[in-house]
Amino acid sequence: MGSKKRRTYTPEYRVEAAHLVIDTGRPILRVANEIGVGAQLLGKWVAKERGRLTPAGLAPGERAELERLRKENAQLKEEVRFLGEAAAFFAAKTARRTASS
Repeated sequence: MGSKKRRTYTPEYRVEAAHLVIDTGRPILRVANEIGVGAQLLGKWVAKERGRLTPAGLAPGERAELERLRKENAQLKEEVRFLGEAAAFFAAKTARRTASS
């Protein structure tokens, strides 16, 4: 009987698979089942990628807070942009009304 040949994965595939977990927040087991790899193996890839992504000097809790604050910052910037556009719209509307009087 021949031995079962072990599958090999490119480094790019490993990183992409790890990011399916990291970027989406889905459980490792679910993603592993979806892409057809073992959960333990995918877990190793995720841990390695998270270690690579974590800036030196940040604890895991600090990293999570940094990510949360970045998302919040992006949302606030979008709200400020929207409010600026709304203010400009209403200022132009008021100016038209005043000019036509």
